[in-house]
Amino acid sequence: MKLYYNPGVCSLAPHIALREAGLGFSLEKVDPAAGRTASGQDYLAVNPNGYVPALEIEPGLVLTEGPAIMQYIADRAPEAGLAPANGTMERYKLQSWLNFITSEIHKGFSPLFKPGMPAEAKTQFKELLGKRFDYVAQHLSTQDHLLDSGFSVADAYLFVTTGWCGFVGIELERWPALVAFRKRIQARPAVQAAMRAEGLIK
Repeated sequence: MKLYYNPGVCSLAPHIALREAGLGFSLEKVDPAAGRTASGQDYLAVNPNGYVPALEIEPGLVLTEGPAIMQYIADRAPEAGLAPANGTMERYKLQSWLNFITSEIHKGFSPLFKPGMPAEAKTQFKELLGKRFDYVAQHLSTQDHLLDSGFSVADAYLFVTTGWCGFVGIELERWPALVAFRKRIQARPAVQAAMRAEGLIK
């Protein structure tokens, strides 16, 4: 398998999942602005939408969209416990969290990275994200992970997206439960390995 990624963005979550799962894979860095990969490949031929992540499962078979990719990875290595079994209520809870993170948190950051976005609008988007963080922090104030069963791919996704706060002027310290959560997740060996491979830490 090959993961197409860009350092520090949402593709870090499936990168973490791959290492947690212990699956064999290679990495191909993408320059979204140029639309090319590090090896010179036309990335639009891989993912016509032009963004990461994309997971090439085998030649000619590519899966896109982070939540789908992470569930595929988890199901390839069920012994790693990254996702509850399909058809169980716990699996639906995982999907609920993945949908919440992708639509309410991940996409909530998007306007904040646009240089032309008016300051007043950015303030409104930050306030909305703050309400989402209130909800997640309350949940994490009584447990270490999003699911009762322990670490899952949803935790990897939440870890990655909350890591963007410093880049857009959101003080995550307002939510001690989220700060503690991030410390727990970052301490995991697979998370450390993924961040090191992407040049995010030494």
